[in-house]
Amino acid sequence: MKILFVHQNFPAQFPHLAPALVARGHHVLALTDEKNKRPSPVQTLRYKAPDPVKTESALGRSYTEHAERGFLVARGARALRDKHGFVPDIIIGHPGWGETLFLKEIWPEAALLIYAELMYRTRGQDVGFDPEMGPDRDETRFMTVSRSAHLIQAMVQADGAIAPTRYQADSFPPELRGKITVIHDGIDTETVAPDPQAMLALPGGGPVLRAGDEVLSFVSRSLEPYRGFHAVMRALPAVMAARPQAQVVMVGAEDPSYGGKPRDAASWKARLLAEVGGQLDQGRLHFLGRVPYADYLSLIKLTRVHCYLTYPFVLSWSLMEAMAAGAYVVGSDTEPVREVIADGRNGRLVPFFDSAALAGALATGLAGDPQGPALRQAARQTILDGYDLVRDCLPRQIAWVESRGAMR
Repeated sequence: MKILFVHQNFPAQFPHLAPALVARGHHVLALTDEKNKRPSPVQTLRYKAPDPVKTESALGRSYTEHAERGFLVARGARALRDKHGFVPDIIIGHPGWGETLFLKEIWPEAALLIYAELMYRTRGQDVGFDPEMGPDRDETRFMTVSRSAHLIQAMVQADGAIAPTRYQADSFPPELRGKITVIHDGIDTETVAPDPQAMLALPGGGPVLRAGDEVLSFVSRSLEPYRGFHAVMRALPAVMAARPQAQVVMVGAEDPSYGGKPRDAASWKARLLAEVGGQLDQGRLHFLGRVPYADYLSLIKLTRVHCYLTYPFVLSWSLMEAMAAGAYVVGSDTEPVREVIADGRNGRLVPFFDSAALAGALATGLAGDPQGPALRQAARQTILDGYDLVRDCLPRQIAWVESRGAMR
């Protein structure tokens, strides 16, 4: 079959699926933003990046921006059709940036498959979850509804969709869930595995950390409230006082990915350091920013305790990889985390906003929880049993794509 992947940051969620389809003899192309420099073994073409959209309507801005990107993608797709004669049997895309909106107009006979990452909702998810981030106002819900328009349109157009977790699939309206198949992106459990020899030299003359050391890790794309950065920072004074030898390592950019910046500081890191920095031994607190994947892997393999908190939102790969590495995880007792961690079985869960409970759980793990070895083993087994890339997820993804082609 001829298969076209469309994603502004390709390969994104498809680093394994796209090459696997090539290996099975399919003709695979990818269409991505001209500014995307991520490498891929798949032949990749680029569309013109959209210019910033100017509109006075805050409610309409989101759809306008996504429709503009969708138009530029469609224009690139039309060139593929008219100049190069490319007509895909299947299009696989992420609707989050509007890229799939007009592709059915270029190739009406192609099966359109989309990655159903999350549907914005006005209640029961991130909106209104954290009172500190602002009151739960009607205007906030209005904005959330307007941001959902292109996602609903994409799902209506789609012939099928794939979601990585049941929680994320269930964020979509009941009328549309029948289109969604739940298959995780998959974790490479050969690469991400326990390693008693793991080590990491911290930059700037910091200590060399090794497996067995008393290390607390926190990893997020960005250091922001959506991933509980503020909750962790507020728990640290008690943790560091209780564990005077512990080293705390935080990975993540200062610019937010999902929420806005604080009003009274340049970043959430600056805001929280101003609040609790005077209570911390900052010689044992290490902010690494974003790090190479190899350094990140070393950290989650050597850590004694890995902390993962999240709003009711998309579940991070970093949690699944930490579990695959056999980490002792202290997580937030929020719905996406409960899908993979049961308290006392394969990790520890604490209420998102309970700073004392979080500090106690982290300190207990750092001190050497007697159940720690069993929890670590069970965490890895969870990934092996249901999220393994090679044995489970990738074969199911391939079968899902090929079955959609056979239905045409």
